[in-house]
Amino acid sequence: MVELYTMQRYLQYNTLVRNHLQHFDAWASTFGETVSAIELAPEGSGYRMKTRFARFYNLPELMMMFREVADIQTADMLNLPVPEAEYKVVAVKPSEIQKDMVQTLGERAERVRNGMVNPMQDNMLLITNDGRKLALDQRLTNEMLPDEPESKVNACVNEVYRFWEEGKEQKLTQLLFCDLSTPKNDGTFSVYNDVRDKLITKGIPPQEIEFIHDANTEVRKKELFSKVRRGAVRILMGSTFKMGAGTNVQNLIIASHDLDCPWRPRDLEQRGGRTIRQGNQNKKVFIVRYVTEGTFDAYMYQMIENKQKFISQIMTSKSPARTIEDIDEVALSYAEIKALATGNPYIKEKMDLDIQVSKLQLLKQSFLSQRYEMEDKVTKYYPMEIKRQSQWIVEYQQDIEQVKAHTPPDRDTFPPMQINGMTYGEKKEAGQAIIAACKAMTSPDPVPLGAYRGLAMELSYSTFSKDFVITLQGKRAYHVTLGTDIHGNITRLDNEIEKFGDNLSRCEEHLETLKAQLENAKIEAVKEFPKEQELAEKTARLGELNALLDMDKKENIVLDVEPEEEETEPEKGSKDRER
Repeated sequence: MVELYTMQRYLQYNTLVRNHLQHFDAWASTFGETVSAIELAPEGSGYRMKTRFARFYNLPELMMMFREVADIQTADMLNLPVPEAEYKVVAVKPSEIQKDMVQTLGERAERVRNGMVNPMQDNMLLITNDGRKLALDQRLTNEMLPDEPESKVNACVNEVYRFWEEGKEQKLTQLLFCDLSTPKNDGTFSVYNDVRDKLITKGIPPQEIEFIHDANTEVRKKELFSKVRRGAVRILMGSTFKMGAGTNVQNLIIASHDLDCPWRPRDLEQRGGRTIRQGNQNKKVFIVRYVTEGTFDAYMYQMIENKQKFISQIMTSKSPARTIEDIDEVALSYAEIKALATGNPYIKEKMDLDIQVSKLQLLKQSFLSQRYEMEDKVTKYYPMEIKRQSQWIVEYQQDIEQVKAHTPPDRDTFPPMQINGMTYGEKKEAGQAIIAACKAMTSPDPVPLGAYRGLAMELSYSTFSKDFVITLQGKRAYHVTLGTDIHGNITRLDNEIEKFGDNLSRCEEHLETLKAQLENAKIEAVKEFPKEQELAEKTARLGELNALLDMDKKENIVLDVEPEEEETEPEKGSKDRER
């Protein structure tokens, strides 16, 4: 989501400046909200507190601005003739070794977070990499570990063979994506080699299985793609980088297999796009994804797929919702975590109430802020504004009467203008006299110029705009910027005087609006918080639960400690209490 801001900084910086959004804090406060929540830790063994963007607002305005520089074309707009896709997730249980190693990853991550280890020796990047390898196959961490029969690599081999067998007659093809463990020729373990060897053992001819890595030139790649398109090569294995965008082999593809999960949603899209593509002769295709439960694998897939769902709400041909939730991570509420950890139903109720009471208190604070603002407006702002507008109305009315008394009934007759003691009855002469007065000025300070249509005139020079200005002075002051045309300056003065009636109407309308707003503000200023009773009830219940849980805790301590056990086996009793 935040990449939108980065693209806008590159492509429409002036637009951001115009809307005062050029700084990220301003952009973020306009379109997003940060929320702290407990979420699944990347190593998959525990949970952590994380603050991140979780909600976005004003999306129609954001996307309208972004579309000034972006042309969004989506599948529902293009409506291309592509096959129907069925997504299938093959979830496998972790081996005992994998479970133990996941636990070790959690301990390592905790040590890194607490600063107990030198970053040169261990860090989150190393832990993350080890976690991804472990989720793919335990032999990647140590090739001497056993080949687990129920691993996802073996599950993938079985699925690939089944599709190969079913599509023999039509020579249907398959793609297998794996970004970790590239092919090796030095005898060390590689998932690529392992999958190929097992498929050959099952009876698939070796020439029907190829690695994209072997096509290391453009000529070889074109030749390989041609073989896949006609079904000579029926299983093509590769990474997202090498077998993603630009791989047009879709003619006979029946299934695509994701052995691991890439980092970016667009990589998953590119993988699927090789199969769900115009030109595929199959009416229905399968996207099969493999997950090892309880490992980094599950975290990655949930994170990426949820992120893609969120992006899809933005990058759409339809108008986006005004507010959406960013499901960027696998985030769990306090209540869910505590309930899972303790199994105590009171914990879940307490944590639910914690969140609800916190939200109600924030709502009350916001309500009281608005009420105090209303009270301030009732006592200060609205009375002052009403007084000011009423005074302006009187002044406009008096100036209009003054002008009317000094304006000939015949609009074609030029009303006499006094300039520096001289009276001019012709527009041309008056215009020339104004220009002459400008040229005679030796200081920018205002000087008396004369009178026109019952209003006094002052002449000044603006050093800021570098223009001469006549100020028409009645009950109010009206500033008119002069030009070099002798007739045009008189027209500008007349135009400003003609605006008096419109200014009066606007003031009268604004006065009525202010009076209505004052009455509404008086009502709002005495209102009580509408959810006060709900807040009181939930706060009281939360207090009861806190007392109950404290009591439970004390009772458990008394029940768990047995004098005989403490005397004979103090260490064991101590451990029991810890448990």
